[in-house]
Order: sequence, then C-alpha cells, then structure tokens
Amino acid sequence: MSTHAERLATSLEQLKALQRQGVVAVRARQISRVHRERLVRNGFLREVFKGWYISTRPEETPGESTAWYTAYWRFAAQYLEHRFGERWCLGAEQSLLLHVGERSPPPQLLVRAATGSNKPTRWPHGTSVFDSRLALPEASQRTRLEGLRVYTLSAALAHCPRALFRDKPIEMRAALAMLPDATDLVRHVLDDGKSAAAGWLAGAFRSIGRAEIAERLRDAGRSAGFTVREEDPFVAPSPLRFAGRPVSPYVSRLQMQWRALRTQVLEHFPAPLARPDKARYLQAVQDAYKADAYHSLSIEGYQVSDALIERVRTGDWNPERNEEDRRNRNALAARGYWQAFQRVAASIECVLEGANAGEIADRDHQSWYEELFGPSVVAGILKPGDLAGYRNGPVSIRRSLHVPPPHEAVRDMLPEFFALLGAEPEPAVRVVLGHFFFVYAHLGHHLFVFIHPYFDGNGRVGRFLMNLMVASGGWSWTLVTVQTREAYMSALERASVHHDIVPFTRYLAARLEESARR
Repeated sequence: MSTHAERLATSLEQLKALQRQGVVAVRARQISRVHRERLVRNGFLREVFKGWYISTRPEETPGESTAWYTAYWRFAAQYLEHRFGERWCLGAEQSLLLHVGERSPPPQLLVRAATGSNKPTRWPHGTSVFDSRLALPEASQRTRLEGLRVYTLSAALAHCPRALFRDKPIEMRAALAMLPDATDLVRHVLDDGKSAAAGWLAGAFRSIGRAEIAERLRDAGRSAGFTVREEDPFVAPSPLRFAGRPVSPYVSRLQMQWRALRTQVLEHFPAPLARPDKARYLQAVQDAYKADAYHSLSIEGYQVSDALIERVRTGDWNPERNEEDRRNRNALAARGYWQAFQRVAASIECVLEGANAGEIADRDHQSWYEELFGPSVVAGILKPGDLAGYRNGPVSIRRSLHVPPPHEAVRDMLPEFFALLGAEPEPAVRVVLGHFFFVYAHLGHHLFVFIHPYFDGNGRVGRFLMNLMVASGGWSWTLVTVQTREAYMSALERASVHHDIVPFTRYLAARLEESARR
C-alpha cells in the first residue's frame, strides 16, 4: 500500500502537468476528484468558486490573499476565455489602467461580452466579475495585453468616462504621456461622434504639455463639423510637463507620485539636523548593528539570536569547518547582513563627507545586495548568477493588494528613482519616499516598496537605503522594530494602495525619535 507522501506526490504530479501547460484557472474536470480533494486538503489547491481552483502554498494561512492576488489577472483571462471564447473585452476604464501598469485587482471587474449574463460572479477576498451583455468595440479598437482582451490605449482614452480624470489623475496623465501621436485617437473620436470627449481630451493633453495632440483633436473635430469645446478635465494642474516623445507609464507615474507625496512628507516629518561629527556618528552606527540585525532579520522571518549575531560579528562563523554554518539559513542570513552592514557604513561615511546621498545609493546598493546573499552563494544554496541583480520575473507581496511592476519596468524605473533621490533637496523626503518606492514587496521602504527590484532582500536593502538617507539629514541610525512590524506593514500598504503617505511618514518619524533617545 502506498504511503500518504507517495499519494500526495502523485497528486502534485497531476497539478504540475497543468502548470507546465500554463494553466492558472484550474477547472474541476481538469483533475480527478481524488487528486483535487487531496491537493485542497494539503493546501496546494484552493477553490475560487464552484468548479474553479487556483494553486496555493501550504504555508499560507487561512484567509490569506497572496495566492489570489498573484493569480488574479491570469485567472481572469483564462476564466473569461473559457466562458466567452474571443467574444469578450474588459471595459475602457479597466483597459486604460492596465495599459499604464496598474495591476491591483479591482473590487469588481467589468467585462463586455456578447453573451454576458448581466450579473456578478463572486470571487475571493471581496472581488467579483460582472459580465455585461454588450456589443464589443470594433476590432481596430481591441488588442491583447498579457492574455487579457482590452481596448487599445487610444480607444480606451476615447471611451473612458470624464470622472476618471478626477478620480485617477496620475494614471490618466500617465496614459496621455504614453500616446505616440494623435492619429488613432482622432479616428476613434470622430468615428464614434465623441465631440464632448474631444474637448476634454484636448484640454487634458494641453495641460501636460502635449499641445500638438490637443490641436489635432480640436482641428479635426471642427473639420468634421463637430463643436469641440476644449476644457481641462483635471481638478488640479499637472505637476509635470510631458512634451516630446512618449514616456513609459511606470516612469511618469513614479515622477508624479514623488511630487504628489513629498508635500505630505514635509508636513509630518522632523526638520533635518546639523551634519554630525563623522567619527562619532560612524561609531554609533556600529553600536546599533546588533539591535538592527536582530530586528531587520526577524521582521523577514529569520530566527536569529543575540548569540548568533555576536558570533558572526566577532568572526566566530566558519562555514568551512562548521557544517551548520554552511547550511543554516539563519546563520547565512546573519553573516550576509553583517557584510552588507559594513558596506552600508562605508556608504554613510561618503555621505557624511558631503557626497550626494542619492548618487551614493545608486552607486552602492548593488554591492549591499551582493554582500547580503554572498554567503548563500558560497554555501552552494544560490547560484552565482543570482547575485547579478534585479529580478527577471514577477513577484508578489504577501498579504498585500499592491502588485509590483513587471520586471521589464524595473529597468525603466530604477534610473528615474535614483535621479529623483539625487535631485531631492529635502532629507525627510529622501528618507520616506526612498524607502517606500524601493521596497514595498516584502517589507521595504516607501519607494523600493513600490518598485520591488529584487526577488528577495528588498526589505533589508530598503532599510539600508533609508538609513543612508537618515544620515544625510543628520539623524541617528533608525530601527524598524519587529514589535512594530504590523504597524510598519499597514502603513506601507496604505501608501501603496491608497497613495496616503502620512501614516508611513508618522511611523518613520516615531522610529527616528525613539532611536534618538537611545
């Protein structure tokens, strides 16, 4: 008789075969009831709704949303393709958001389908799909985007509601900045008789500095006999001008979000201090190592003790003679953290000597990453190529609605991120937004939180980045403690999903004040 492990392995082979075929939305009929129930019972499969499943990981806790948010768009594409074949398309609003890289699952996904049921289907975690029985846009107005049938960018702009300019100004400006020229947009506006849309689109393009498209919309409309009343549909003036060639939506959104959030940061963060004495500051950094290593590694799930941290610090870590050190995940992480910490201290010394903090971060952050994971490469747990740098595939953030950008966008975003960091005159903004935009995939700070450039280590590198910026403002090395982890993650989620940076700013300000009292 086969063992439980053998039976489970057989079931997993069935699931693996489906995954190799690219199946994300698993239908009940695609896997036998015995295998299906065994996989559900052991946490490898989860029911989305009756007859449909997604793959999960056994370590996910009940009610956790990670698997669902990770699978959401591929599940939607495969489910809708199964129901409607080629006769469906996402609505104009959702299509436009996908074009600009907004991947957060909506509460309700609106779908146009020739055979739609005009009723919602509930999906997990408060999401649903509503398929409306509506005519599809013309073939020239449709395209495929990551398996999803959507409006083209120009058609989505022509058909999106005016309210979207008020409700999603950053996303709408990013979409306007993407358009290469006016040709297709003018065609859709004229063919569909959208004179009102022509007016507010012309005003929107002019507001971001693309007057040539505004003029084409206005002149073409008038030539076709339309009355085009140009007006700016945005509530507030554009923080940026985008004249010239099309701009990546990831870059434009990063630029606009930086400018939109920095004022909030300055209102809720302490003023910078005078440049400290270099020798004293660097000694204080070394004094903070033990506590910083404990909290930073513990936040990310490593089991570290004071004894382990001290053994690594004093050099009593020997993977050549000690098998446990060579293979122990916690010991490897602790050793990598010590090595990276020393590199960060060297970067801080440059900043204390007057170097631009953003430029130093740009120059040195890859070396921090390499030191973090170097011991795991030496131990043979990671491949040397894993130290190459930025991720080359998708990632997800556990328990977060935020979906990091695709790996292709990381190469566009990081140069702009570091340019913004280097040009930013206010240390407070560098501290908060630098952390936020870099990390938010596991635990990072505000900026790296948003970009999430690595498969692993984003939180640690993001906190190193934060403390480099902390030094540029004269403040003390600041700890993000494991005791405040939930508040930390909640504030990051608020900033990433709702564009409200105030809770995260206040959180970091409180941690900074605590560190100053030590």
